[in-house]
Amino acid sequence: MMMSKNSEQVLAMARLISSLFCILIPTLLLFPISCLSETQNPKSRAAEVAAALFIFGDSFFDSGNNNYINTTTLDQANFWPYGETYFKFPTGRFSDGRLISDFIAQYAKLPMIPPFLQPGVHQFYYGVNFASAGAGALVETFQGDVINLKTQLKYYNKVVIWLRHKLGNFEAKKRLSRAVYLLSIGSNDYISLFLTNSTILDSSSESDYVGMVISNLTIVIKKIYSRGGRKFGFLNLPPLGCFPGLRVLNTDKNSSCLEKASMLAELHNRALSKLLIKLENQLLGFKYSYYDFNSNLKQRMNLPAKYAGVTKVSRKGKQHAVGRAGFEEYSAVEEEE
Repeated sequence: MMMSKNSEQVLAMARLISSLFCILIPTLLLFPISCLSETQNPKSRAAEVAAALFIFGDSFFDSGNNNYINTTTLDQANFWPYGETYFKFPTGRFSDGRLISDFIAQYAKLPMIPPFLQPGVHQFYYGVNFASAGAGALVETFQGDVINLKTQLKYYNKVVIWLRHKLGNFEAKKRLSRAVYLLSIGSNDYISLFLTNSTILDSSSESDYVGMVISNLTIVIKKIYSRGGRKFGFLNLPPLGCFPGLRVLNTDKNSSCLEKASMLAELHNRALSKLLIKLENQLLGFKYSYYDFNSNLKQRMNLPAKYAGVTKVSRKGKQHAVGRAGFEEYSAVEEEE
């Protein structure tokens, strides 16, 4: 059966929306019902809202914190073409529009969650975003250029103190326990091994290194839990070796995916899954939502036409991602025979 171009576009959009809900629905179920409903008095909502959203992580969630630190343009997204669709200007998000965390906030009927370092952000009733592009669970990951997870936790502790001051200990603890904590961390801990010519894997096994990353993440989760956090959402790691920045390092195989990096991501994901099951059994009231980002991204890589209506982007006999490389335009074309 032949479909019109408009029909194909509608079908592709439906698939994208369906994919987005795979991320949204499990996380939204962590929010109390009262947070998802409208209130009659908007002014009192900030004081009475049942849940907030606190966001930790890397470039998948950074909504602009790196705009306000002394770093390189590699870890910033405050220039064109970032932000060209939804916002119409670069916001610091590593996206042409909104991030996963922005959609979660929208569907939870929360305002857009601001970056912690943004000037003028002085109240945190709805939560705040601590994520920093390039950040890792290890302090040493891109040290000096990013806000590592340990520092993000320090910022969170400042917010806890602020809430206690504004609401009192009892109400602050209730707010923190009903909040949702969204985390995406680990990618840079492994990417950095290949981009900085690190020698750590010469003296440590892959499993030991993954163990260090997971150990640091565990400490942060337990610290948040000790402050009252009970509801967590996690993204696992994508196939890191297929990132363009790592594929170009694989010159022996025509820039195919760097398997060693993807293997580290797989080891991390397995360890993360085991950790979350363990914490659910150990910590009273601990709940989590886990999104298999790795598998879903692989599906889009292997079947791009199914999700976006684009089969191949071709230039000089090679395949490229849709978008821009430097200032040179690329355009989608039909799959070549």
